[in-house]
Amino acid sequence: MSQMFKISLPDGSVREVPRGQSPADVAAAIGPGLAKAALAARVDGELRDLNRPFEGDGSLALVTARDEADALELARHDFAHVLAEAVQALFPGTQITFGPSTEDGFYYDFAPAERPFTDEDLPAIEAEMRRIIAADKPLTREVWSRADLIARWREQGESFKAEWASELPEGEELTVYRSGSDWLDMCRGPHLASTGKLDPNAFKLTRVSGAYWRGDQANAMLSRVYGTGWLNKKQLDAHLMRLEEAAKRDHRKLGAEMDLFHLQAEAHGSVFWHPKGYKVWRELEAYMRRAIDDAGYREVKTPQIMDARQWEQSGHWGKYRENMFVIPDEVPNVEDEGALVSGRGDWMALKPMNCPAHILIFKQGIKSYRDLPLRFYENGCCHRNEPQGALHGLMRVRQFTQDDAHIFCREDQIVSEVQDFCALADRIYRDFGFTYSIKLALRPDQRFGTDADWDKAEDELRDAVVRAGLATEAYGWEELPGEGAFYAPKLEWHLTDAIGRTWQVGTIQSDRVLPDRLDAHYIGEDGEKHRPVMLHRAIFGSYERFIGILIEHYAGKLPLWLAPVQAVVATIVSDADGYASDVEASLRSAGIRVESDLRNEKINYKVREHSLQKVPHLLVVGKREAEERTVAIRTLGEERQRFMPLDEAVAWLKGEALAPDLRERGA
Repeated sequence: MSQMFKISLPDGSVREVPRGQSPADVAAAIGPGLAKAALAARVDGELRDLNRPFEGDGSLALVTARDEADALELARHDFAHVLAEAVQALFPGTQITFGPSTEDGFYYDFAPAERPFTDEDLPAIEAEMRRIIAADKPLTREVWSRADLIARWREQGESFKAEWASELPEGEELTVYRSGSDWLDMCRGPHLASTGKLDPNAFKLTRVSGAYWRGDQANAMLSRVYGTGWLNKKQLDAHLMRLEEAAKRDHRKLGAEMDLFHLQAEAHGSVFWHPKGYKVWRELEAYMRRAIDDAGYREVKTPQIMDARQWEQSGHWGKYRENMFVIPDEVPNVEDEGALVSGRGDWMALKPMNCPAHILIFKQGIKSYRDLPLRFYENGCCHRNEPQGALHGLMRVRQFTQDDAHIFCREDQIVSEVQDFCALADRIYRDFGFTYSIKLALRPDQRFGTDADWDKAEDELRDAVVRAGLATEAYGWEELPGEGAFYAPKLEWHLTDAIGRTWQVGTIQSDRVLPDRLDAHYIGEDGEKHRPVMLHRAIFGSYERFIGILIEHYAGKLPLWLAPVQAVVATIVSDADGYASDVEASLRSAGIRVESDLRNEKINYKVREHSLQKVPHLLVVGKREAEERTVAIRTLGEERQRFMPLDEAVAWLKGEALAPDLRERGA
């Protein structure tokens, strides 16, 4: 009699199945509709192939297209395999390497036999992929011995695969997936049951780039083919539309058109702010200063360069050294970094973060428990040695300024301080028109501090979010194992922009490690020394990146209070030049950032040009307006004009141009 396994289903029922049966058999037994819809299975929580036999008693949840995260992961993984098979069919002799799924698609790295691939190859590859999908080839999991698999790869001339297989641990189960009867790839899986489960109209190859084998510049250059993959054509079309919209909103393109900033090779990763762009910066800075002043922060300013021994004591030298810009101190005959080890302290570093410097301020003078909490804020300029290939406009730079603050508090003050920060962040993000989700990033494998301290810190952050009413599905509450910093867990704020993209921006971290490493203390009520807890927090994250996000969120049409030029007075005829100057003066006296356009150009040309510059309001004046002391207001994005007396228009614009916090105060 064959052995029977007990399989528990999500509805609480239990089915007995004989050895050799798979989740596909259970789906078929439940009904033909489910058998057709099932894509894969979760067996005891592990995502597996639908046709992989059960190995014992366990729980089963069938995965369908409704389980979108799992379904997309499977589809994208399969698209990558189909891509590799298609390339080898079209370009014999090409070696395959790796092909993972990505956030919105997949890629595969190839070693071409003759020439690197180009974007011109993509249409033919797409056509071959569709042929493979239409063939509905079964995708079959096989377990191979390490020796047999290495021999197979070498026999096929797959030197990259053979190298990888030879480095896997002895005794590890090696699996391959076969497409049909011939083509195969080494892979952990899982996969769909066959290529025909993919929608042939739900993918698109997007580009080709170079990539080094295993990411090492000393290794061979490969051709990486990227694609985007989805469950159906509707999802693909929506994604392509988002990409098109994102391209229109690209902050680098709009930044140039609006004359806000530029970047150039002479200062890789640093921004040249133009007058208009720096006006946006200054408005943000003024807004944040008002917010932190109201919240009881004290603004400080700390040095750009500090002795390497300080960074060694804080732990950054050992954990973060490769990302720091290091410079020699003025000591003769310094040849290498061994000076630090010898204790001579001959090296200094540009600060990659502000926290150690804020501890040094805290340590000046004796602090009492009555002094806490102490909230130090700094618009702190930092430098991090990011790889050139990772730099991206304002979003990833080497020099940046953080809206950085550190709260030094007692143990009994942590939850209330974090709760207050949650309220502050909520108000600020809503002032800028963002919704957000909030995540708790938990301890990483490599970390400082005891497990007890981490337990306490994680519980405190969790408790604060619960008390703030944010630990709910509405706020996308989620806990992220292993994602914390090496010295502290953290709460993360993920903003959602106008086209549905998310950006991780704000954070607060509960840290007991740095105050201990840098010997910070206060005198408690008992007269003894106690360690403060240090809350690291930021809301913008960095001014550079936040401005980039704002530009893309608003497609350059910044809110009036942030717009570098809030109004332009444009003349229809030269007879109105004198009146235009009066209008400009009145607006400027009211605090409006205004310019005049008196050029001898047609008004439609002026309207078009200032619209490209995203100027919120164009005040058009001609001979009639000059005589009546009125203005015709054209607002960006609106069809109709508004006609107002000059005094009324100035008062209206003055009210509209108030920052949201000032408007709330009735300023």
